[in-house]
Amino acid sequence: MKLRFDYNNMMEEAIGKEGFKPAVFSKNASKIAAAQKTVLDNRGKGWQEWCDLPFMPESELDELISYCGAVGKKAESFVILGIGGSALGPLSVASALLHLHHNELPKEKRNAPKLYVEDNVDPERMAALLDILDLKTSYFNVITKSGETSETLSQFLILYSALKKELGTEEAKKHIIVTTTIGKGTLYNVAQSEGFKIYGVGAGVGGRFSVLSPVGLVAFAALGLNVKAMLKGAAAAAKSAEEPDVCNNPALMTAFLQVEAMARGKNIGVLMPYADSLKFMADFYCQLWAESLGKAVDLNGKTVHTGQTPAKALGVTDQHSQVQLYTEGPFDKVVTFLAVDEFRTTVVINDDKTINACDFLKGHTMNELINAERRATEFALKKANRMNCTVYLPAVNEETVGELLMYFMYQTAFAGALLNIDTFNQPGVEEGKKATFAMLGRSGYESKLEEVNAAVHKSDYII
Repeated sequence: MKLRFDYNNMMEEAIGKEGFKPAVFSKNASKIAAAQKTVLDNRGKGWQEWCDLPFMPESELDELISYCGAVGKKAESFVILGIGGSALGPLSVASALLHLHHNELPKEKRNAPKLYVEDNVDPERMAALLDILDLKTSYFNVITKSGETSETLSQFLILYSALKKELGTEEAKKHIIVTTTIGKGTLYNVAQSEGFKIYGVGAGVGGRFSVLSPVGLVAFAALGLNVKAMLKGAAAAAKSAEEPDVCNNPALMTAFLQVEAMARGKNIGVLMPYADSLKFMADFYCQLWAESLGKAVDLNGKTVHTGQTPAKALGVTDQHSQVQLYTEGPFDKVVTFLAVDEFRTTVVINDDKTINACDFLKGHTMNELINAERRATEFALKKANRMNCTVYLPAVNEETVGELLMYFMYQTAFAGALLNIDTFNQPGVEEGKKATFAMLGRSGYESKLEEVNAAVHKSDYII
């Protein structure tokens, strides 16, 4: 692996009694080994089909790259319609690998379509999107694993109608790519009847674990990203997850330390990238960690109400807002930094002789400054005896991003196994989906509507 995990500031030697003693690993060796075995034994089975995503058959991958790459060359705009993992995965990767002002670049410098990720049903947002798109040169990737997601289906209905009105039905069909479960669900049935291009999501690949499936790969290929390098990095992280020694296994070590921290009341996990390119990786991580670990019962049916609340921050920005809380507030957090060794560009802070101030900055680079700021925040947290750790990427590119994604997924799976929960279900989310279907009058949800309507609504406390 190219990724490195530094957990020095989780240990007693660095932060005193708030940290772990080195013996914690030998003391929990059997527990760690059992959790790792649970995850590794189930690779490719049930809801762990995501483990096989880095090893997609080459013929399937080549077809996807060819077809979607051709779409990307024709498109002025590429629009993703999805929510949750269907949006956050592609958004986090595209934001990491594209120019930070990709959509504002002139076409000759972009060398790829503009990207829009529509992950909400705010009517003003949809109207704003329609205001800026030229539908003749816009292509849409409609993504829902279940094929039943209300938000995505509503977006699809609006935009497909607009496309047909602008282009005619036959041409409009060519502007839609569907990513869903093959042979199942409303979206698949519509795609079949309309003749849309369809890419499948494996039955055992949950939305938040799907970024390295066609859920993400369709857009990455359309944007001209190196998909094969991404999967190569993911494969390296998958291989690393097999390492039996926890001290040489970053994903397993991270999971164990976070779970042990939770047992000590560290119920908030902050992910703080020190690179604008990795800003949306925090959003991706928040969904993965929250939906996977926030569970009411364990696998034995015992009520546990477990989970660690993820929070996102951005260095240096949030040093001037949230870090005050992290250093002096409650001892209920673990802060994980994402650091980059080598940025893709170097910007020198000018030594302007006409300005007789700021001499401490002159001649340095912004690269030095942002890394000094990160180390300073680590120091402040360490001095305040607050748990923190750092994930280092040597650079931000397709290979390291693929590695980071798979590292996060294995970390989450190991944590769920350590907590003895079902990492891959989401009953709390499903309850809200069913209530939405009922309130919109979907057939088959009549009893749920009765339940919703029977819920007592008190107006005593409305001002």
